[in-house]
Amino acid sequence: MSYILLLVGFVLLIKGADYFVDGASRIAKALQISPLLIGLTIVSFGTSSPEATVSIVAALEGNAGIALGNVIGSNILNITLVMGITAIISPLTVQNVTIRKEIPFMLLASTVLLIAMNDSFLQGISPAVVSRSEGFILLLFLSIFIYYIIEVARNSKEPQAELTLTEPSSWTKNALYTFGGLGAIILGGELVVNNATTLAYSFGMNETLVGLTIIAIGTSLPELITSITAAVKKESEIAIGNVVGSNIFNILFVLGTTAVVSPLLVDTRMIYDGIIMIIFTALLLIFSRTNYKIGRVEGLVLGVSYLVYLVYIIIRN
Repeated sequence: MSYILLLVGFVLLIKGADYFVDGASRIAKALQISPLLIGLTIVSFGTSSPEATVSIVAALEGNAGIALGNVIGSNILNITLVMGITAIISPLTVQNVTIRKEIPFMLLASTVLLIAMNDSFLQGISPAVVSRSEGFILLLFLSIFIYYIIEVARNSKEPQAELTLTEPSSWTKNALYTFGGLGAIILGGELVVNNATTLAYSFGMNETLVGLTIIAIGTSLPELITSITAAVKKESEIAIGNVVGSNIFNILFVLGTTAVVSPLLVDTRMIYDGIIMIIFTALLLIFSRTNYKIGRVEGLVLGVSYLVYLVYIIIRN
């Protein structure tokens, strides 16, 4: 039964992403809002919903390894495999503002999380914990990011010859596409995660490894499918905004909220994963600065990097 539900989850993810990208991009054009902004907000927040659900539930059940592993593993996968596959399919043009502000903010958020995880090294406290107060700090950084997005939205409207959506029926249709697609993505992600996790535990995998691999991959499927679909439709701004925004939301909103709900014990091995996440984020920033484009060769490097990381954590755990 788990295999059948897993297949149903994949179908929902693929079809949901198709409708979601179509609806979101049309609404962005109609509102004269940059597709990048839509990618950083509606798309990224929507595709981060599975991570939020899984991490909060895991924290409430006392599975900190799954909560932290899910977010860190998802972010690493988003930067490497998602961006890599997307760039191989269609090279991604990166806006100057993304290079100067959004990716550096993602790097800052990753660094703040690493500091929060390092109580044992910085303060001599053992075991290390991402506490409630640190959770509130992450949420404070989230509020700064949201303020930045609001300011960008206020200044990003450009005059256009005509709006894409003029009829009320068009607005209704595209709203249904966007939110219906998002609902299918979330439901599909939940089916994939739950059933893949059940199968993984049946094969004897431990909590941290499950969080970093099976659950991280499962909850990142919405980002993967959405970004690939956006790239195929030549909506590279949505593809990039989806990954950058999703990673920022994963750290600041998902882990911030999770830590506030229930402080998270940190497996010391997870600190190394946090460092690797920062290294990959810096690599993405470097690649983005080369001609303002992430090409197929750079995409291949990112994709292979994830496979190397995957082998490392499987051997380590």
